[in-house]
Amino acid sequence: MPTETFLDKPQMHINPANQASSPGLAEGDDEEISILDLLIDVAVRKKIILGVTAAIAVASAAISFILPPRYTAMVSLLPPQQDSSMGLALASQLGTLSSVSSLASGGGLSLKNPNDIYVGMLKSRTIEDAMVQRYGLMQEYHKKLPSDARKAFENHVTVDDSGKDNLLHIAFEDRDRQRAAELANGYVDQFRLLSQHLAITEASQRRLFFQKELEQSKNDLANAEEALKQTEQNTGLIQLDSQAKALIQSAAELRAQIAAKEVMIRGMQTYATGENAQYLEAHQELDGLRAQLAKLGGAEDNASGNLLVPRGNVPEAGLEYVRKERDVKYYETIFEILAKQFEAAKLDEAKEGSLIQVVDPAIPPDKPSFPKRGLIVLGCTGAGLVIAVFVSFLISGFARLKRNPETAAKLSTLRRHFSS
Repeated sequence: MPTETFLDKPQMHINPANQASSPGLAEGDDEEISILDLLIDVAVRKKIILGVTAAIAVASAAISFILPPRYTAMVSLLPPQQDSSMGLALASQLGTLSSVSSLASGGGLSLKNPNDIYVGMLKSRTIEDAMVQRYGLMQEYHKKLPSDARKAFENHVTVDDSGKDNLLHIAFEDRDRQRAAELANGYVDQFRLLSQHLAITEASQRRLFFQKELEQSKNDLANAEEALKQTEQNTGLIQLDSQAKALIQSAAELRAQIAAKEVMIRGMQTYATGENAQYLEAHQELDGLRAQLAKLGGAEDNASGNLLVPRGNVPEAGLEYVRKERDVKYYETIFEILAKQFEAAKLDEAKEGSLIQVVDPAIPPDKPSFPKRGLIVLGCTGAGLVIAVFVSFLISGFARLKRNPETAAKLSTLRRHFSS
């Protein structure tokens, strides 16, 4: 009898039937949820899940047909290619100034991506404001401030230069296909208007630089000729001998070369450093020219400086005439050098063609770019399925928590606090 009592007691504690008879304990001990349990939950609520998914699919299809279509017109542009070979061919005839063009076209101004400057100009505030004002976009976008209209405009336009074709692509989106093409082409027109006032390419920068220098030299030459005319009227025409003429011509040419070399060095300073070999060579050549002029007794910083002209060969009354004629020769030489360099830059700029060329002008698109109904329906259907399954898992999880007495009490307490 004692043995039977000892055996009966353990059997009462490990009896599986007793554990199964306590649902709360069974649910509390089973804390892990297997994949099979999740699949069962989905199978139980498969009709609800499929119904919700189908409803979302139908709703997304209806919405995609209700959304107003938008059309995207695209224009492709070819930026100018940096090349100055024609200007170099002409500038090589100038000798002292040929290094200006060679440095300008030698890559000193080259960019890692030359299209970046054009993308920045297309996205500039000046062009965007011009587009807003020209096409009345403040009223079209229902904006009261120009800054808000610019932001709305930026949301409709895209400037892309990331393609392998090295072209600029401008895409404009609008609800009217004709309007989209008109604005895309108008964007290019506004860019051209802006670029007319800017020197962007290397040739245009050189052309602008030498144009300013040429205008100044032209004025100086006119003043020198007027001064020579006044001297002739006051003293009478003087016939100079060959030695005096040679000295005047030599001094004028030296001073002109010095001035041209100084112009070249100022041009180099815009794209070359002080350690550049050609920049240092230009300075050495300038020092040599100044030394030669000093031997003749002239001064490049004074148009009426002294010159070693034999006084016995030139009458005292003709010294003033000598100085004035020397000034005219000097400014004529300067004007000739700058004119040749200016023409070389103009030819380079003309060789580059127009600042930007239209490869494919924008045309009214034949189909809308938005909405993409297939993608909308497919994406919404997939999202609806995921949401329906997730909600099913939440419902099953709350149901398991309610079957556990401990968690059920906590849920009741939480619900009571929220309701109060």
